[in-house]
Amino acid sequence: MMISPTHLDLKKDRGLSIVWSDGKSSYYSIAYLRKMSPSADMRQLREQIQQNPLTVLPSGAASGKGSQIAAEDAELVGNYAIKISFSDGHNSGIYSWSYLRSIDPQLAKPAEDPQG
Repeated sequence: MMISPTHLDLKKDRGLSIVWSDGKSSYYSIAYLRKMSPSADMRQLREQIQQNPLTVLPSGAASGKGSQIAAEDAELVGNYAIKISFSDGHNSGIYSWSYLRSIDPQLAKPAEDPQG
């Protein structure tokens, strides 16, 4: 059974809240969504940063200015994804439901927390 959203709430200056069909909830800040864009150019940039932490970020690539980035528009893509356009001009990422679940910040926290 594919897990899909039952409710989406996008606050353009804050983030995206999702209630999933399995009853779980997720929240993604706009800066996080921009940084984790599934577009080919952002995937390549994330890979470069993993290999070389000193990689120079292009302007608008969700560096330290995350609070200034906003979502300008969002549209559903069929029954499987959402496409978000950002205030820095980036609009080529299509976030499938399965991709959003895989990058859920709440699911990642226990593994990153050395005290947890």
